[in-house]
Amino acid sequence: MRAVLQRVKRGAVRVNGAVVGEIDHGFVILVGVGHGDGDAQAQWLARKIAGLRVFEDADGKFNRSLLDVGGGCLVVSQFTLYADSRKGRRPSFVDAAPPEIAEPLIERFAGMLRQAGVERVAMGVFGARMQVEIHNDGPVTIWLDTDQVG
Repeated sequence: MRAVLQRVKRGAVRVNGAVVGEIDHGFVILVGVGHGDGDAQAQWLARKIAGLRVFEDADGKFNRSLLDVGGGCLVVSQFTLYADSRKGRRPSFVDAAPPEIAEPLIERFAGMLRQAGVERVAMGVFGARMQVEIHNDGPVTIWLDTDQVG
């Protein structure tokens, strides 16, 4: 699984002009599922995100986690994180898992964030054309890839 986290002051997702998910401070998480990804990768990612210390303490240092600051997560499926653009001008997405695998895993990932202690978890709509509103804070943007876990 791959995820791009953006620390935000606010995030929202709209489908057909209607808000379907929103959070105040926390992370907007763009998440993609690759072939072979399963619950182990989703669990690792959820725990990593919940405990990642990228929020400032009183001294302005990255010492606080999402759990420490009571932040939320807005989870948005993003198969394009598996784009392969090495050849030609049109990216290939063959490394992305098919929807029948990706959609339930992303749902379970959101549940795992809740189990890890994240109180507010909102979601986009899988497969929908979404407008994602991101009020990046910092900016702080982090890339996580479960294939690179040692």
